[in-house]
Amino acid sequence: MSKPGREHWKAVQWVLRYLKGAVNSNLTFRKNSTLLVEGYSDSDYATDMDRRRSVTGYAFKFGGNTISWKSCLQSVVALSTTEAEYMAMNEAAKEAMWLKEICNELGFKQQGIKLYCDSQSALALARNPVNHEKTKHIATKFNFIRDLVESGDIVLHKIHTNVNPADFLTKTVPGQKFQLCCELLNVN
Repeated sequence: MSKPGREHWKAVQWVLRYLKGAVNSNLTFRKNSTLLVEGYSDSDYATDMDRRRSVTGYAFKFGGNTISWKSCLQSVVALSTTEAEYMAMNEAAKEAMWLKEICNELGFKQQGIKLYCDSQSALALARNPVNHEKTKHIATKFNFIRDLVESGDIVLHKIHTNVNPADFLTKTVPGQKFQLCCELLNVN
């Protein structure tokens, strides 16, 4: 902020162009007979060039309609792509439990919330409660998802990265992929 340069001005221009193009975008809600919560989780490893932190992104749908999403830098540096994806899944799992409680209070009973992730290794890590030498450095707080999987509150599913709607919350994607993610999340 004290010494803005040309690259900062270019970033401001990019944001303004984005906002101008997105001014007519909106979420659309459609009636659906299936009122279940499902989530999509993704991460982009070491995106932040200054601190080498990864980006977490997730989106949740209820009855096919997008109701919650988040994109943010992770609180600690991940040592691998698997760890970055695992930490993103953990953040998504916390949101899933909050959404489950809200739905239950409103009378929409939720069993196991489906959480989709495009990382096979992060899914395996979350499903296996055994600590391995390669995972001993992962902070205990990120193993919260293991308890949820074991209790059945979260049901993990693999999704191909080409159809993961949370993908555009973590990285710059080509135009077609951006459009697909918007369509998957009902953004018109």
